[in-house]
Amino acid sequence: MTFTTLRYEKIDRVAIATFATPDNLNGITEARLDELEAVLTDCETDETIGALILTGEGRAFCVGLDLDLLDRAFADLDYFDIIVARVNGIITRLENLDIPTIAANNGFTRAGGFEISLGCDFMIVADEAKVGDVHTDAGVVPAAVTLRLKRRVGDQRAKEILWTARWYKGQEAVDVGLAMKSVPLATLRDEAIAFARTMTDKPRATLATLKQIMRDGERLSTADGAALELAAFAHYNRTQPYGREGYSAFREKRVPSWKAA
Repeated sequence: MTFTTLRYEKIDRVAIATFATPDNLNGITEARLDELEAVLTDCETDETIGALILTGEGRAFCVGLDLDLLDRAFADLDYFDIIVARVNGIITRLENLDIPTIAANNGFTRAGGFEISLGCDFMIVADEAKVGDVHTDAGVVPAAVTLRLKRRVGDQRAKEILWTARWYKGQEAVDVGLAMKSVPLATLRDEAIAFARTMTDKPRATLATLKQIMRDGERLSTADGAALELAAFAHYNRTQPYGREGYSAFREKRVPSWKAA
């Protein structure tokens, strides 16, 4: 696929999608949705990819739906429903992706861009970046963030973020639990890649199983969650070679085969 709204590259086992329409602050268009879906399909099918980074070019990571698209959406609410369902579908695919996903927020991140960021496992923000939902400032109800945000930062903090529509800059986003860390903009890309590489040397199936347990067990009781984890453990050992190989490598004082390859 030829990409027109983003740049897509692979460095070792790290895939990087950079939103590349800075003139509209990387706003979401139908073409952007098409291309994000293509990136996710590639990450789902290419077993050599060990992590995905989303970032932006220019002053913004992504400020949500493009204004021309919003003009059409508010004039045709059925179309609006279709568009936000597609955005939600992309976020769900991010959450279900076997590999770790990282939002590297370089600048303004709001509305749909904020929602996409929360679909990622990790958020690393530039010190200069401003992150917020801001839907309520426009009298709009968000379509894909409310419960995801509550699960990430807790009830009171989620209400504050959504109801006040305030921006959180750099370290503030870390302090309220939105982001993992804040770094200078000049080093953001390198920091995100370096962090991704701390996970890409693990078997993809191993991290996928951990991600699945955390995702599926999120709303279970302690007892049901423990049962889920035990079942996943048993299934993993019977279907994947990595545990046995990792143990053998430890006993034999050698590098595991997936690292030696």
